[in-house]
Amino acid sequence: MCATGPSTERKNTAFVFIKPHAVTDATKQLVSSGLEAKGMTILAQGTLTAKQIDDGMLIDQHYYAIASKATILKPHQLNVPAEKFKGKFGIGWQEALDKGVVLNAADACTQLGLDAAGLNAEWAKAKKANKLIKFGGGFYCGLIDTVPNQAPKYVFNGFFMNMRNDYVKPGAEIHYYVVEWDSKKTAWADFRGSVLGPTDPADAPADSMRGLIYSNWKALGLPSQPNVGENGVHASASPFEALAERMNWLGAKLEEDAFAQSLIAAGIPAETIKEWSVDPVVTYGSEQYPIKKSLFDSLEDTDSDMCIAQAMMINGKAGLDPLPLAGAFSVGAIVGALAGKNL
Repeated sequence: MCATGPSTERKNTAFVFIKPHAVTDATKQLVSSGLEAKGMTILAQGTLTAKQIDDGMLIDQHYYAIASKATILKPHQLNVPAEKFKGKFGIGWQEALDKGVVLNAADACTQLGLDAAGLNAEWAKAKKANKLIKFGGGFYCGLIDTVPNQAPKYVFNGFFMNMRNDYVKPGAEIHYYVVEWDSKKTAWADFRGSVLGPTDPADAPADSMRGLIYSNWKALGLPSQPNVGENGVHASASPFEALAERMNWLGAKLEEDAFAQSLIAAGIPAETIKEWSVDPVVTYGSEQYPIKKSLFDSLEDTDSDMCIAQAMMINGKAGLDPLPLAGAFSVGAIVGALAGKNL
């Protein structure tokens, strides 16, 4: 395994991995050659096993917004809208807590005697019976009342255990790459759209990573044709998300990561970077027209310099007056205000 980091020049640096269903020697060769053919430099690559992923809860951190409700936090630690809960299920939130009938997905498997696939099947029944409610992005609760000889339970994000199992079941692994490229030659949006390909591999360009895996799945030794969920390969949606993924999957240290150091030099505290790494909802823009949005979504498809500029604005370090805009911020204004600064 190569263990180098990004270069000191600020280029675009992403974290890419082949998903467990697609990890074969042939796929590794296809992805490696495909990335290089698109002008990507592979700085590092390696394999993480199911045990490493499970023991380190790496997939849980990767899907933190979902996993925090399913495996990391207990129900009493969640910010559950009590009125919505009672309106859907007819029982008060505190009453349900006091009775011990609310569970995260991991505890539901244990208490209901189900494996990941079993809980997923019960979750599907609850969905079909309209016994689910969505509280927010990646935040669901379902009434599981169809398990024989088990009392009904209110379960959070019951679907996640099946997703997680794909990464932690015996024999599973991911193969990852840290890749770098010149943003002047390939914008981040083009990296995701043309190099990686869209989420649905059936719609991907024929020469993109997902398009090639979709078309050649039999020759690559995959058990089935890729789909929206099992679409062959993952890649970071922004330079900041790439940093968060390097921190999670590879244990990257802020003091040793070039992009992290650029953020810190631009006035983003290390503690803020760590807090942002789990994709919180952030509020920014003007006081009159605040924008409330996922941090990752706010930085999506930005190249490194623009990502830093927007991070500065979100953190309130851009040195600008409140933005006099109707419901949006001006990226051009931010970049203009930062012109000449050594970022």
